[in-house]
This record gives sequence, structure tokens and C-alpha cells, in this order.
Amino acid sequence: MRVMVIVKATSNSEAGALPTAELIEAMGKYNEELVKAGVMLDGDGLKPSSAGKRVRFSGGDKTVIDGPFTETKELVAGYWIWQVKSIEEAVQWARRCPNPMPGEESELEIRPLYEPDDFGEAYPRELRERDEALRAELARQSKE
Repeated sequence: MRVMVIVKATSNSEAGALPTAELIEAMGKYNEELVKAGVMLDGDGLKPSSAGKRVRFSGGDKTVIDGPFTETKELVAGYWIWQVKSIEEAVQWARRCPNPMPGEESELEIRPLYEPDDFGEAYPRELRERDEALRAELARQSKE
């Protein structure tokens, strides 16, 4: 199963505070463990919401909203995509993570990604094949 591990934003991350050299080193070692174990598929940190935008949909209307966004506790500061056997395995890995926001209370959220079988008959074979071809093309492009 694939999961997204979401690093929740804090007031420091939203203020653009960069990690210390010690945290970068600790996270680098942790990421190496994840990669060597075949768990980590992707991951990165995100700039503060002041550098972002939102697109809000209301019926056929689309509105662009410039950051920053006010609800820090609802924002994301980074993420990983992991391949694990179970949500329990993801929790075990998350418990080994260095505190991503030293000096502040911080939080990781673990969310399973949908897999093709989760959609049942709503996801017919021809759509699955098309999506698999798109994923293969993405993988090819990322290797270039």
C-alpha cells in the first residue's frame, strides 16, 4: 500500500524559517533509511503558503487566491510518499522520524492513497490501461 505522510506546517515553517544543519543531517539519515528499506518513493519540503496560490472552484467559476493562508494548523510543510505493507508499518516508520519542527510541537499525518482496486467497476479496464500508460510515461520522463 502507498501512503502519503504529511508534515504539518507550524508558525516557524510558515515564517520561512529554514531547518538547521543538524536537522538537515538527521532528516538525510532518516531518508536514507527509508530508501534502503524500499519504503520511500518520493518526498520534499514545501515553501511557506505565502509563496503559494489556491484555486477555488464554485460551480463553473474559478477564483485564484494568493497566499499566505491563515490556518497554519491546516497547512502542509512537506510530504513523503511511502510504499508499506500496512498503515501500522507506516506508523512505525513515522515514530522513528526526527522532530521535523524542532522547538515547536509538530505533527505527521499518514493517509493511504487510493489504489485502482478501490474504485471497483467505476474504474473499467480501458481506463486502468490508459492510466498505467500515463504512469509509465511519467516514470520514463523522470529518468531523463
